[in-house]
Amino acid sequence: MSGPLKDIRVLDLSRVLAGPWCTQILADLGAEVIKIERPGVGDETRQWGPPWLKGRDGKETRESAYYLGCNRGKYSVTVDIAQPEGRGIVRDLASRADVLVENFKTGGLSDKGLAYPDLQPLNSRLIYCSITGFGQTGPKAGDPGYDYLIQGMGGLMSITGNADGEPGAGPQRVGVAVSDLTTGMYAAIAILAALHHRSRTGQGQFIDMALLDTQIGWLANQAMNYLVSGEVPQRTGAQHPNLVPYQPFPTSDGYVIIAVGNDGQFRRLCAVMGYGKLADDARFRTNPDRIANQRPLVEALENITPSRSSVDWMRLLNDANVPCGPINTIAEVFAEPHVQERGMRLELDHALGVKVPGVGSPMKFSATPVEYRKAPPLLGEDTEHVLRALLGRTDAEITALRDKNVI
Repeated sequence: MSGPLKDIRVLDLSRVLAGPWCTQILADLGAEVIKIERPGVGDETRQWGPPWLKGRDGKETRESAYYLGCNRGKYSVTVDIAQPEGRGIVRDLASRADVLVENFKTGGLSDKGLAYPDLQPLNSRLIYCSITGFGQTGPKAGDPGYDYLIQGMGGLMSITGNADGEPGAGPQRVGVAVSDLTTGMYAAIAILAALHHRSRTGQGQFIDMALLDTQIGWLANQAMNYLVSGEVPQRTGAQHPNLVPYQPFPTSDGYVIIAVGNDGQFRRLCAVMGYGKLADDARFRTNPDRIANQRPLVEALENITPSRSSVDWMRLLNDANVPCGPINTIAEVFAEPHVQERGMRLELDHALGVKVPGVGSPMKFSATPVEYRKAPPLLGEDTEHVLRALLGRTDAEITALRDKNVI
């Protein structure tokens, strides 16, 4: 069986994270992804180490974990698009591609003849996805966009971190580059929708993806809290702005997250804790009541939870169908039996002769499973193969291109 995007070819002119995350998703789904990189340098994230992959001798290579995390399943082709012949190679590849993904600054490919208006006449079926910080229009369209800046400008950091007046108060960035990652995911969704449109009409199209747009769209319930009430959401630390109790609680040996989503769960929580009178207290009967009286309720529960270990509480609460869970380190995540059963860690054979670890795709298909066909490539690992197999270049032509440093 093959992935659902079998026979789809993607030309990847992106680097760092948002674009490569998008194209890795497409590669997992079975697409042929050809990653265009600058000769001798490649994707910037190749230098974003340590940590580095270890070779067969146990010594560090120059393959960074950052790069390895978002480039599996791809073919690396080194091409200097500053040279006319390099741009010609990209144009030839684009004429044979279904999708092109790039994340140059707005207008950055126009002077190279590689923008959508330049390539669309060569391939009317081409779906061209451009990922930028601020999009193709608006007063900031020409500005570079970085995840940290977008987390701040897009409102996420204003609601992330401990509340004012609490220890450690202040805005915090999320521990992974969520603006980049979610833009990559939305870009993949948009590409799939455009492919469906093309299957009905035969026509490709241009997709304009912006990190800031995605971050604002991802504010979800917090954005609606503001739009409906006019009140600006504040940082609430580990607490939920719309549910109580819904946060970590101290135990005798750490913390356990208790996530009560309805009044029935709250009643069962109180029963397990031997504190049934809390469920009948008029201050706490419904979730709106609990929101209004959050502090006394949390303080009451925090007087009880340290009496048992995290494991004991999770056993008791799970038995009572009260949602709860641990706060795992990343090492503990991959040690979880459930995570192992779900195949969320994988290993692929790398060109350096070692196994490279990776994080599995969360997508599970019954008929067209995700494919892990290729480890993240070495810089230029597939240049000659692609030029020969796809563009029909001869050995002499490839040698000439190398001599001119085009590839």
